[in-house]
Amino acid sequence: RIWNKHKQSNTPLKRKVFVAMSGGVDSSVAAALLKKRGFKVVGVFFKPWQPKKGVEFCNWKEDRQDALAAASTLGIPFKTWDFSKEYKEKVGDYMIDAYREGITPNPDVMCNKEIKFGIFLKKALAEGADFIATGHYVRLKRTSGKLKVFKVRKVSELDKPDELYKLYTARDSAKDQSYFLWTLTQKELKHCLFPVGDYAKPEIRKMAKKFGLPNHDKKDSQGVCFIGQLNMRDFLKYYIKPKPGKIKLLKDSEVVGEHEGVYFYTIGQRHGLNISNGQGPYYVTGKDLKKNIVYVSTNSTEDLESREVYISDTSWVGNNPKFPGKINIKARYRTKEIGAKISRSSKGVFKLVATTPIRAITPGQSVVFYRGQEMLGGGVIVH
Repeated sequence: RIWNKHKQSNTPLKRKVFVAMSGGVDSSVAAALLKKRGFKVVGVFFKPWQPKKGVEFCNWKEDRQDALAAASTLGIPFKTWDFSKEYKEKVGDYMIDAYREGITPNPDVMCNKEIKFGIFLKKALAEGADFIATGHYVRLKRTSGKLKVFKVRKVSELDKPDELYKLYTARDSAKDQSYFLWTLTQKELKHCLFPVGDYAKPEIRKMAKKFGLPNHDKKDSQGVCFIGQLNMRDFLKYYIKPKPGKIKLLKDSEVVGEHEGVYFYTIGQRHGLNISNGQGPYYVTGKDLKKNIVYVSTNSTEDLESREVYISDTSWVGNNPKFPGKINIKARYRTKEIGAKISRSSKGVFKLVATTPIRAITPGQSVVFYRGQEMLGGGVIVH
């Protein structure tokens, strides 16, 4: 059955759930729904890392006030936990270091893995929570079965049957956030609730208004998960020293412009290339860190599309499939799923061969696996 609507009515005591309240409408409604369903709800706001340099827009204090106001309206306890150190070390430094190495990271994935379903979950359980909940648009289901443990090439089963927790895409496909949750495993999911995954965004706003939440018409947040809206290139310049170099055509190495540093560009990028010869548009097709060259092309189809992609750091929600096998994949958040064959390439690396070309394969970004509406896991693009 779907845990989003599970009330734990078969227990004499109310189950306690700590809800990550960001100040937005989704997490506020999540808290309201859980209280309505009989849970003992505690709202928690995370104080994020505040970089002293490179941030022009960050409203965490206003967000905290919105979360506090929502908690007050619902009549639930409210806590503020300072995760600024962890945000810096686990997410901020990871993001900056990745750009410095010439790859394009996905800080939202790391934020979920290390913060929301990492230290938040651990601390909530230590303070007596049975569950944690967030405002993510995703659905969680519990099924009976056995969880298989894969070690090298040997397959063993747990001594006793275990319940399997499966993640499915949200009912509102336009808001689905399963792409950012591919690092979650059975260890975390048995303590998780996702109350808003069964609803469309307009329904969430209507419920927020019905619950009397003061943030019912607050706009959705944009930008990096722990900072907010910012110009990424300007931000990175505070941490990575610019290193000017040549922009060259992929086909014949003709110099068509100059760049500020290969670190500040990503595969598929079109804007901000500082090429004014009138022959564009140009797209970034590759980078050479050693030679400090950014390669571009006007042929975005031929030079940016490929059917093959290699991934590492794979993670599976439940039992990983047999290899080689067939799955559906998303190589970017706002793209349609496509079919692919997955097979082992080398130790820790998998090869994906897609049925249709993938545009702008970008090292550091995530490829997420699906079977129908079920999200199976994912990995990080190597090349």
